Amino acid sequence: QCFQNTVLVWVPCIYLWLLAPFYCLHLYCHDHGRIHMSCLCTAKMVLGFLLASFGFVEFFYILLERSHEIQQHMVFLLSPIIRSMTVILALCIIQLERIRGCRSSVFLFLFWILAVVCSLVPLRAKIQLAMDEGIASDIVRYLAFFSYFTIQLAQLFLCCFADQPPVGKTILEKNPCPVKDASFLSKILFWWFTGLVVKGYRAPLAEEDLWTLREEDTSHKIISELQQDWTAECPEENIVAVFQTLIGCSQKDRRYNTAAHSDCKVFLTMSKLALMSGLLLLGFMRDEDAPLWKGYFYATLMFLLSCLQSLFNHQYMYTCFTVGMRVKTAVMGLVYRKSLVINSASRRTCTVGEIVNLVSADTQKLMDFVVYFNAVWLAPIEIALCLFFLWQHLGPSALAGIATVILIFPLNGFIAKKRSKLQVKIQMKFMDGRIRLMNEILNGIKILKFYAWEKAFLEQVLGYREKELKALKKSQILYSISIASFNSSSFLVRALFYVTLDDRNVLDAQKVFVSMALINILKTPLSQLPFAISTTMQAVVSLRRLGKYLCSEELKVDNVSKAPLSSDGEDLVIENGTFSWSTEGPPCLRRINVRVPRGSLVAVVGHVGSGKSSLLSAMLGETEKRSGQVTVKGSVAYVPQQAWIQNATVQDNITFGREKLKTWYQRVLEVCALLPDLDILPAGDATEIGEKGLNLSGGQKQRVSLARAVYRKADVYMLDDPLSAVDAHVGQHIFDKVIGPKGVLRDKTRILVTHGMSFLPQADLILVLVDGEITESGSYQELLSRHGAFADFIHTFANTERKESAIQRDVSAVIKMCGIPSIQSYETFGLSVLSRGDSTNTNLQNMEPVSEEEQEQVPEDLGKLTVVDKARTGRVRLEMYKKYFKTIGLAIIIPIVFLYAFQQGASLAYNYWLSMWADDPVVNGTQIDTDLKLAVFGALGFVQGIAIFGTTVAISICGIIASRHLHMDLLINVLRSPMSFFESTPSGNLLNRFAKEIDAIDCMVPEGLKMMLSYVFKLMEVCIIVLMATPFAAVIILPLAFLYAFVQSFYVATSCQLRRLEAVSRSPIYTHFNETVQGASVIRAFGEQSRFILQANKRVDFNQTSYFPRFVATRWLAVNLEFVGNGVVLAAAILSVMGKSTLSPGIVGLAVSHSLQVTGILSWIVRSWTDVENNIVSVERVNEYAETAKEASWSKEGSTLPLAWPQTGTIEFQDYGLQYRKGLELALKGITLNIHEREKVGIVGRTGAGKSSLALGIFRILEAAKGRIFIDGVNIEDIGLHDLRSRITIIPQDPVLFSGSLRMNLDPFDTYTDEEVWSSLELAHLKNFVSNLPDKLNHECSEGGENLSLGQRQLVCLARALLRKTKILVLDEATAAVDLETDTLIQSTIRTQFEDCTVLTIAHRLNTIMDYTRVIVMDRGHISEMDSPANLITQRGQFYRMCREAGLV
Repeated sequence: QCFQNTVLVWVPCIYLWLLAPFYCLHLYCHDHGRIHMSCLCTAKMVLGFLLASFGFVEFFYILLERSHEIQQHMVFLLSPIIRSMTVILALCIIQLERIRGCRSSVFLFLFWILAVVCSLVPLRAKIQLAMDEGIASDIVRYLAFFSYFTIQLAQLFLCCFADQPPVGKTILEKNPCPVKDASFLSKILFWWFTGLVVKGYRAPLAEEDLWTLREEDTSHKIISELQQDWTAECPEENIVAVFQTLIGCSQKDRRYNTAAHSDCKVFLTMSKLALMSGLLLLGFMRDEDAPLWKGYFYATLMFLLSCLQSLFNHQYMYTCFTVGMRVKTAVMGLVYRKSLVINSASRRTCTVGEIVNLVSADTQKLMDFVVYFNAVWLAPIEIALCLFFLWQHLGPSALAGIATVILIFPLNGFIAKKRSKLQVKIQMKFMDGRIRLMNEILNGIKILKFYAWEKAFLEQVLGYREKELKALKKSQILYSISIASFNSSSFLVRALFYVTLDDRNVLDAQKVFVSMALINILKTPLSQLPFAISTTMQAVVSLRRLGKYLCSEELKVDNVSKAPLSSDGEDLVIENGTFSWSTEGPPCLRRINVRVPRGSLVAVVGHVGSGKSSLLSAMLGETEKRSGQVTVKGSVAYVPQQAWIQNATVQDNITFGREKLKTWYQRVLEVCALLPDLDILPAGDATEIGEKGLNLSGGQKQRVSLARAVYRKADVYMLDDPLSAVDAHVGQHIFDKVIGPKGVLRDKTRILVTHGMSFLPQADLILVLVDGEITESGSYQELLSRHGAFADFIHTFANTERKESAIQRDVSAVIKMCGIPSIQSYETFGLSVLSRGDSTNTNLQNMEPVSEEEQEQVPEDLGKLTVVDKARTGRVRLEMYKKYFKTIGLAIIIPIVFLYAFQQGASLAYNYWLSMWADDPVVNGTQIDTDLKLAVFGALGFVQGIAIFGTTVAISICGIIASRHLHMDLLINVLRSPMSFFESTPSGNLLNRFAKEIDAIDCMVPEGLKMMLSYVFKLMEVCIIVLMATPFAAVIILPLAFLYAFVQSFYVATSCQLRRLEAVSRSPIYTHFNETVQGASVIRAFGEQSRFILQANKRVDFNQTSYFPRFVATRWLAVNLEFVGNGVVLAAAILSVMGKSTLSPGIVGLAVSHSLQVTGILSWIVRSWTDVENNIVSVERVNEYAETAKEASWSKEGSTLPLAWPQTGTIEFQDYGLQYRKGLELALKGITLNIHEREKVGIVGRTGAGKSSLALGIFRILEAAKGRIFIDGVNIEDIGLHDLRSRITIIPQDPVLFSGSLRMNLDPFDTYTDEEVWSSLELAHLKNFVSNLPDKLNHECSEGGENLSLGQRQLVCLARALLRKTKILVLDEATAAVDLETDTLIQSTIRTQFEDCTVLTIAHRLNTIMDYTRVIVMDRGHISEMDSPANLITQRGQFYRMCREAGLV
């Protein structure tokens, strides 16, 4: 009575009265706005008043009815009053919370829990009493008490819900994250997530089901805070600084930090307490006379502590993942922003491949680090505590164990260091190399196909891959040693304890199982530590790489001083400027003095490589300014030499972030000669352009690029040879309408780099550049009258200059799409598929004809080209697992499973052996056969250690075997795809596969399998032990297993789909990064950085919307399942208590100490299972490209093709027809044509007449729709693609170089001698340039050959052709970017060197083909005229008209 009326009443009251002042202060400081009185709040108030009134009623009842009891104890009178006053205080707090906008109260929740728990004892007593004496004896107090108890329960129930949001804080997002509205309890148990799980179970999740990101997780919020911290002084590659800043930004909410750490500490004490309650239970088992309730109490205590442990653990994990997610956003944001300001010298050291790796592999490692970092400092503390308890328990013999643990640390430190070195120096280096090479292969895939070089590059990629895997293998073996040493340590500790026990220290159950439970607790930190250390090492490596990139040199703001337009009339001034591309390198421009008056046209001329583009870069501030002053007034627009086109619609490319002004837009299209092109594009200006402008011809890209600049209405225009890639008449039109003195830009300042002589007379000022210096400047007439180098140059070319205006080229082929005109313009023989968004159907040959009705329904799809990376749905198919395991092979898998079973069997045996030993009777103070027992024990432990090492190594090696095969398959599948595949698949999708997905298959899948298998077998061991102790437990374990499987299946459907959505939304990030890095100079020139940063933010946020629910899903599952696991603990304990009389302490100890591990094991199984299931998605995604269409085989078996084929070089077309896609009109219609040996044939025609289609047909880039082509009498369909493509040569329009030596670019298979290579360079007029390079032929070309000028790259392509010297040569207007002088030299080289070859030239400059034997005039897929040039001119047909336009007749 006394206990019930004092302690049990006062505990909740003291809690509330003591903490209320602090809580009120907290509420006072945090105001979230006022909440209206809601039904929930009203209900709480009403119930509260009822509770308070009960207290007063009881007080008066006792005063009046039971006055005799008062004399004995004043307490009886006080406790109702205290209770009522406390409830009134609680009501005041409810109101205060409502006023300060607190929606769910932890403080009151705990109060009601305490109140209910404290009422349980009186409740039991009252029920007992009523059963003994009958209820009538004191009916009022019984009713009062039961009502009081019921209302308390109701209050507790109401406390589980959250109130409505404060006034004015209603959320307007379309699908807000429910965590904001969740109550405290729902947050702790992650119940707020259940809705999404159920939705995902019913139907596969789609993008629209995902919640909007919470504001504090958005890129904008995180990065705006981060940039304040990332101060001007860059943390110079100091890892700690980088990390502090990153974590700092992710934890503006400092509560997170402390919460995480305090959670860890609570988590620690929980484990300790759970252990102690286990010990109490063991004590209870040994005490004969203990009452049963004590046993049940201890069992329940164990259960509750295990539950609390789960809750704290998962709140902590949730916090860590949230921080990790923010770190990912922060890193991506910083890297992206950096890529917009990095200077060209640094840009050359950081390739696109490395940047992609930074945002994929490295951010992943940092996120892992955030999660496991605390284990690094927590694990040693846990270990120390365990050892301390062991010392207390076993005395000095614990020292031996402590010594082993201490010895293991240095070994693992050494291993971690070695692994980190392997990872940085080797594995990441080769991975970067491999991704960089893949990026280049994807960018230059067309060249690879034309030259049949796929095999050479395949070898190169596989070379990188082998080295990468070799490093991975070494690292994995070291890791296995580390794991095995830690696992054996717990056994060694135990063995040494028992060896050092002296004769009188007998082993009894208490000693064995307390030490066993402690050692099991010790196992967790011991197994986590190597993992944590390894994660930390990897994170340190990644931070270093990140620091290095983020601290690399940026463009200096003072390279160019910007000024507003002023009246003095000079828009651009360079005074005594010296510029270089890098701070150390030699200057590329010297002694530059330029003054450009407002509104003038300045022409910049000079040879290939004389520094014309560098001069524009200096004006834009893209180069390092060594000395002098550059001033630009007003806004700038820039047209680069190689047009940079975004993967967007034509309209978006032209307006480039500005709003569309209809009349001005139309005017721009008209002057840039884009209207005829828009007519033949399938959806006009709404047509999507592929990456890098894949489905536009060179001329169209250049015109779109020019239109973008004109649309801007800027003050200063910098035009880098914009007319080099368009037809003669188009070039003249653009000059007249846009650039020239009568063009739309006549009042603007224009700086034009050009090779076209015909424009020079109209320029106000001409700058002549030679080797980086301005040798002459002045107007056309002034320069001529000086009789300098410029005048000589003009006179040399005076004759050609009259004949042609020097700028023309445009290749495009037109096709009609079932009555809707559509284009696949075939610039560099590009081939593009207007794919209908169906990712498997990008194959040209098996496209279905498109029916008319379908046509009308999908106008918005017309312009679509790229196939969006699609997420599959449903659970990962079994085939994926089969495929993964098939690549490993059964021969290895079966032994692994055996090894696992063997290892766990050994563990089970030695635990059982221990329990038998503990149950041994003690005779005369000692036990018998101690030595034999130790020997068996030692042998079992040793065997287990070996098995652990074996399994971990075996699984790692299997993982490497599998990932080697999968990568190889992916690579071959991609390289064997037809051109159309690359045009409709963004490179981001492919790079994503090669970077992130392959990385996951390398590391994550084997790791997950390792963990999953070891824990599954451990769980089996625990279940066997619990069943051996108490067979009755099967009744509980089986239903729990079913429940477990049910919850798991619910979860996997959702989790897998989230993983897929996350992977799919990652591809656009890479594509966007890729695009930005390539167009950085254009983005800067137009000042569009902020818009691109916004786009990047949007893409990262979109990716995070599927990442956030992904990790919450794991927490949701783990919390729910650990409660199931805690059920096993409860079952084992209660059954042991019930069977107290029949069970031996040894077995009970074994069962309880093992069941304590169940929660941990379950959560790890879930975690590793989901890891495996989620990462198998990578196998699925890598495997996707196995099903897409492939080209014909590279070589035919048993081919009888003679080695010297083709010997004569005759080509015969028989009724040849070709279409870009089934269901489209033929692009070539019934071409019949004979080309004799050594004949020189020019092919001319308007844009889209089918000129390039002929060449595409000869190389079988497109297969014939009808008819055949014979070369030297051999039908080209009957031979392998490589046999065909390697025996004929093309010089394409776009010069593509790969990073590697110059020699590798000319001859990747090393088939020619150095002499041959040098002579080809001499003929291509590159010998002087190359012999002046320090490394000569071994000169390293940077990514895409960026460290050579465009003209030099074109000459390298010519050298390639001269080296191959095949009987058939196709020229696709191969002299686009070279000056006239070099062009003349090239033409003469081609005439002399290829004299005995058949040459087909797709020509734009008609003067280059005037001496050919025949000219073919193409028109709409037909041959409209064919004869010698002289005859065609006399016939006065189409060819004559073209010549007249070009001023040749």
